Amino acid sequence: MSEPSRVEALRKTLPKVNPKYLIMGLITTILVVGEWRYSILGGYDRLVTALAVCLVAEAVLSKVVHGTVLSRLGSAYISGISIALLLKPPPGLLWPFVLVAFITIVSKYVLTYRGRHLWNPSNFGIGLLLLLTPGSVAILSIQWGNELGTNLVIWALGILIAFRARVLHVTAAYVLAYIVFAALRHLMVGGPFAAEVAPLTGPMYQLFIFFMITDPRTTVSTTRGRILVAVLVALVEMGIRLAGDFQISWVSPLFPSPPILALFIVGPIAMFLDLWLKDRRKVAKDAPTQEPSIPRERVSQPSV
Repeated sequence: MSEPSRVEALRKTLPKVNPKYLIMGLITTILVVGEWRYSILGGYDRLVTALAVCLVAEAVLSKVVHGTVLSRLGSAYISGISIALLLKPPPGLLWPFVLVAFITIVSKYVLTYRGRHLWNPSNFGIGLLLLLTPGSVAILSIQWGNELGTNLVIWALGILIAFRARVLHVTAAYVLAYIVFAALRHLMVGGPFAAEVAPLTGPMYQLFIFFMITDPRTTVSTTRGRILVAVLVALVEMGIRLAGDFQISWVSPLFPSPPILALFIVGPIAMFLDLWLKDRRKVAKDAPTQEPSIPRERVSQPSV
């Protein structure tokens, strides 16, 4: 049996559950573990606000545009809980959650091309707020520390879900590229290599690599293309970090969250090019084939 056949056979042995619900379970697990061990939410009012705005906005827009509600609330739940986990404004501020939640849901209905999202919705909402109000919000940066059990649970669930959803190659490509570029940055600027790689154990990166960068609605259509995009995101992220190391001021708007903003830049460009190229190939395929013209035999005119 060939390797792809073995992988497919293994995938079929797993429970047949919609990947959306598996992703919801993973994000909820990160929330529960993170709040229980490290109080990463900063207050349940933030979670309630983000979830309420996402669910209400999704329900209204989905009903108006598609005539249905319930089938789309799952993605709104994923967006709301991700926003509550990732955004970290100063204590007492709830307006960032309201604004980002609303922008996130609206972007799903506005920022599209050929019926597909150009940005991952949560990535767009969070990235836009970071760019526009860098002094008002920050991104979750707490790590799980050295607790092996916590990391093993999260990573085991994440790998299982990514495998079941057929996007494990995206996660693997990004993680490997991140480690390679972290080693390169370590050689360039010094500092402990372990400190360069340690962010991968944090809840922000776990959300990023298992959910945001692998979002099926905002990834390109080919396996090679998805791997290339993941590597490019890691490369741009390293460039942003190096710009911070060398204090390049014009890149400073990207410093608050290099991975989020790297995907914010690379993701929509890759999606647009992928959809545009698919259109070009379809047009070329559907174009009628013209029969080659047969030159007529030239008849000489009689001389006068």
